[in-house]
Amino acid sequence: MRPQLTPELPVDPFSPPRLLKRAIATIDWPTVALFVGCWGLWAGALVMPAGWGALGFVGLLTSLTLHSSLSHEILHGHPFRNKTANSLLGLVQPGLMVPYFRFKRLHLAHHRDETLTDPYEDPESNYLDPARWGRLSAGTRVMLLFNNTLFGRMLIGPIIGMSGFIRGDIARFQQGDRQVAWDWAVHLPGIMMVLWVVSLTAVPIWVYLLACYAALSVLRIRTFLEHRAHAQGQARTVIVEDRGLLAFLFLNNNLHVVHHMHPGVCWYDLPRLYRTHRDRFLARNDGYVYRSYGEVFRRYFLSRKDPVAHPLWPRD
Repeated sequence: MRPQLTPELPVDPFSPPRLLKRAIATIDWPTVALFVGCWGLWAGALVMPAGWGALGFVGLLTSLTLHSSLSHEILHGHPFRNKTANSLLGLVQPGLMVPYFRFKRLHLAHHRDETLTDPYEDPESNYLDPARWGRLSAGTRVMLLFNNTLFGRMLIGPIIGMSGFIRGDIARFQQGDRQVAWDWAVHLPGIMMVLWVVSLTAVPIWVYLLACYAALSVLRIRTFLEHRAHAQGQARTVIVEDRGLLAFLFLNNNLHVVHHMHPGVCWYDLPRLYRTHRDRFLARNDGYVYRSYGEVFRRYFLSRKDPVAHPLWPRD
């Protein structure tokens, strides 16, 4: 006589083992690994032995630039599905300058293609209203014209960008914008923690601040011609077909129109997506493409690509 088998109980899809397995499966592990490696490079650069100062500075510059690009990935939903977990990753910014939550709000507002390059509606626009440009002093005009060369953007661009950013946030705070105050309040403990850690090493604070500035300069290479004035919103975003070190430090955000069309796609999937649909992307952005950052340097290191005043903005 066959023994009677106990019926198998249905598996609870919400049991702890299944939840854990599902959570692990949805984690973007390459981004997690890169995030860990970035912090490891940062720490290694800080504790590098005396006499290796130049190499340590390069390590700091590389890790700070890469961390900024990773912060961009974080606000677009990587490496976790959970927004709180991603926000915790971005809370401490070793680059010191920009609060993560402020960056997140401004950058997501920038992703409205219909307002790209708008001097008022696009928080990342490099163009000015022609009426405002006409009211500037001669010295300020010369400075901003120099800032519209790639050399100028790298040399003084971080000062111009950060001073304008901070002045704007101070004005919003004085007008009672509590969100701006909160974004800076949660950023300050991270600044103090990073500077405290640096103070425990042989790296002088001024050298660390110089590395932070240098990282902002490198990032200005990417943003220099990221968007152009164009009548059609979808044609305002660039493609730089670079696959070298800068493309890696920017986490393939040089394929910028691909990112704007598919902001949820991971950084390591952008090149394959671009190769597969290259003609479609170039048709969308009306052929706004450069072969490499080498081409960008050759053409614009000492030459202006754009006017400061928005060329398509009403003159009245």
